[in-house]
Amino acid sequence: MIRVRDLHKHYRGTPAVNGLSFDVHPGQVLGLVGPNGAGKTTTLRAIAGIIPPTRGALEVAGYDVQNHPLPAKQALAYVPDDPALFGSLTVYEHLLFSASAYGVTDYVEKAQHLLREFEIADKGDRLAQELSRGVRQKVAICAAYMHDAQAILFDEPMTGLDPHGIRIMKDSIRVHAASGASIVISSHLLTLIEDLCTHLLVLDKGLCLFSGSMEDARAVPVAEGRSATLEEVFLRIVGDAATP
Repeated sequence: MIRVRDLHKHYRGTPAVNGLSFDVHPGQVLGLVGPNGAGKTTTLRAIAGIIPPTRGALEVAGYDVQNHPLPAKQALAYVPDDPALFGSLTVYEHLLFSASAYGVTDYVEKAQHLLREFEIADKGDRLAQELSRGVRQKVAICAAYMHDAQAILFDEPMTGLDPHGIRIMKDSIRVHAASGASIVISSHLLTLIEDLCTHLLVLDKGLCLFSGSMEDARAVPVAEGRSATLEEVFLRIVGDAATP
């Protein structure tokens, strides 16, 4: 559903992503992790068609993101790390706007269901500029879910959410993956990645240090006599790459 081949992205000659390739199949949840400046957000923004790659091929649902951007974006939902809502629109109007953009016909029932699911139905008439950070995050997620995207990208999706909101969000990701969506989650919360993801991609300085299933990640030799945590695996992979 998501295919990345030899992705390069340079900013004024400086590589942010350098030769990255991976696939995310239907039902898979890929955890994208790495230190600050590793290229995670650049990768997500390139897949979403927000920034053009310096070179490489990007596909969503079989559509080339550069050559066929409209159908690729119609199959995609993207929740950035700091969603920019329209301050003069209400919560409910944001969902209607998303429905209109993607041609959703049963938008009233779907919008009401999402607002109830994320427990913000009582805020439907509130303007975005009046909302807390956590509620704005929930609105952005609900808007992204309006068109039943085949591929969903999340950049730090739990930012601003309280523990109950995090549980709702995690449950929603599991439901969408079970229905066949391909999902990528970029996060520094390794416990979240370990809990949700079926696959792992570790980036550092734009380079892929590890790509494989969570089972493969846990097999990285770290601790004798017990299973390693994802944090231990991550530190081992990044530390090995930094060792001359």
